[in-house]
Amino acid sequence: MTQVDLPAVLARTRTYIQETFLYMRPAFVLGDDDGLLEKGVIDSMGVLELIGFLQTQFAIVIRDEDVTEENFGTLADIARYVVARDGNGTGR
Repeated sequence: MTQVDLPAVLARTRTYIQETFLYMRPAFVLGDDDGLLEKGVIDSMGVLELIGFLQTQFAIVIRDEDVTEENFGTLADIARYVVARDGNGTGR
């Protein structure tokens, strides 16, 4: 797999979140640094769905200990995490 870049991860993840969790709120604007849990975009079950999407979409393995607010709190956090996992040989 070719290395993913931050803008691509942001765009694909934003689209997934909008289509999966915000489809009933089309006017909701989600910024890159908005807290997903804090803004009520996703809940704990949503985090699990998001992890499944990220693992499939970007061919990475997300370890349980990595599921933290720091790594999954915002779209920007998620993109940084995915790029770091993909770029340092820990994708699979």
